[in-house]
Amino acid sequence: MTVNNWTPEQPIVSVNNVHKSFGELEVLKGISFDVMKGEVICIIGPSGSGKSTLIRCINALNEINSGSIKVLGLEVNDPDLNKLELRKKVGMVFQQYNLFPHKTALENIMMAPMLVLKESKEDVHSKAQSLIRKVRLEDKQNSFPGELSGGQQQRVAIARSLAMNPDVMLFDEVTAALDPETVKEVLVTIKDLAAEGMTCILVTHEMGFARELADHIYFTDRGVIVEHGPPATFFENAQDPRTKEFLSQIL
Repeated sequence: MTVNNWTPEQPIVSVNNVHKSFGELEVLKGISFDVMKGEVICIIGPSGSGKSTLIRCINALNEINSGSIKVLGLEVNDPDLNKLELRKKVGMVFQQYNLFPHKTALENIMMAPMLVLKESKEDVHSKAQSLIRKVRLEDKQNSFPGELSGGQQQRVAIARSLAMNPDVMLFDEVTAALDPETVKEVLVTIKDLAAEGMTCILVTHEMGFARELADHIYFTDRGVIVEHGPPATFFENAQDPRTKEFLSQIL
């Protein structure tokens, strides 16, 4: 049975020797890293390198084959894990916004706290209005998703995740589907969260953002962490030939 005995001097997320296969294809080949409370971690790498699979494993959306992932002391791979309890602690924002089209922006934010946390409509409404201000969309709270730009929808999706009061936020290529002009408004929202001390793990192609915001960058290729380090070291003094080649293509 999972025992939640986490204390703040321990990593808030601990990934240890994680392997994950889909059939014959081994996607993660012994991934290990720790994330401390309040850190911003960026995971970068070519398509198909296992980045998205990795963060989906942290949220128990994909089961791992072996190894250990702990979030606030909860063993994610424990068969007795209450996944709902885990997902209260770990918010996730996807490339696709997955908003309910027949609900307004504010209603989308309010749904999970009312249905899952059983909070009162009055309390949830007040919190949702605060969150929609946080993502700078107070003038759009009564708009439906179809009336919002991609960047606005993604900011509603971020507010919706925050409504569950998570301890950790996972972002999976959240700007990949956006027009260039709307990318910045989403990145500013994430930057604000990080400044407030939210622990963030991002899979991203936004190198300027990673350089500016990350405490630590992990470069993955073919299911392994090839190289990692703080941004200054990583971008200015990459050692592995695969890292150098990747950076030369995108910078």
